[in-house]
Amino acid sequence: MILYIKNMVCDRCKMVVADLFKKNNILTTKIDLGVVETNTNLEESQLLAISKDLKSYGFEVLDDKRKQIVHIIKTSIIELVQVQPEQLQRINPSAYIAEKLGRDYKYLTTLFSEVEGTTIEQFLINQKIEKVKELLVYDEYSLSQIADLLYYSSVQHLSMQFKKVTGLTPSHFKQLKENKRTSINQI
Repeated sequence: MILYIKNMVCDRCKMVVADLFKKNNILTTKIDLGVVETNTNLEESQLLAISKDLKSYGFEVLDDKRKQIVHIIKTSIIELVQVQPEQLQRINPSAYIAEKLGRDYKYLTTLFSEVEGTTIEQFLINQKIEKVKELLVYDEYSLSQIADLLYYSSVQHLSMQFKKVTGLTPSHFKQLKENKRTSINQI
């Protein structure tokens, strides 16, 4: 059985979800961002119990097929930007998403827009900007290195996109005492 779980966006989330399944005596065969696989079908009582526990931590079991597909798209983008940003230089995100889901990209982008009210491209841009914010806060990379890491054509392109999304320049954002980062699962 495969369960799609909304708001699983990091390795810590995977650990929390694994603990919840263990607490509910449900054996898992695989836990990835947004997906949990079990060897057996869950009984209704088990599904209700795990859903309740997941909800208490801000997660949600998705049972609508359209939302599941959108969730996989979002999780793929989050994984690409947050975990494997170097892949942005090697692959075309739209081809990556279409291949990962085994569906036509035009269908996926239409579905995503209908369900989320925004485009896949805008979601990808928002994820990249959150990664830029994170890297600016950590102050380990120059803006030029960040632009290279996230596959921007230039520092100017990154700066223009950053300002369009946040209303601030990267340097102004960096100067702020209270950085205005957004939780990944709220984008």
